[in-house]
Amino acid sequence: MTSSYSFDDLIEITRRVVHEFDAAEQRPWSVEATMIELMKQVGDLARRIMTTEGYYLPDREHDPAYETKAEDIADELADVLYCIIRLADYYHVDLEEAHLQARRKEMRYLGKDATF
Repeated sequence: MTSSYSFDDLIEITRRVVHEFDAAEQRPWSVEATMIELMKQVGDLARRIMTTEGYYLPDREHDPAYETKAEDIADELADVLYCIIRLADYYHVDLEEAHLQARRKEMRYLGKDATF
């Protein structure tokens, strides 16, 4: 399924979800809690990828806790992005501009054209 949402749309959707979670959870998440959640989500993503790429012992191939499909990896990537957007909002970072600036620096470092 192809989406017609822009990056700005995704950020606004994330902010709406954050607002709803903040209203429903026992206490609002601090920046520290968001950072811990990001690390948890990166760990979940790593487990999914390590499983998919066959880095664990063979006995885990039959363990339902390690079963992974492409949509599981996609879900973990989306959870990581969710946390990154929360952190960017907390620090008032324009994530799109920050991404472009970082890629421009890399291209200049490589001696390549960075006009994008």
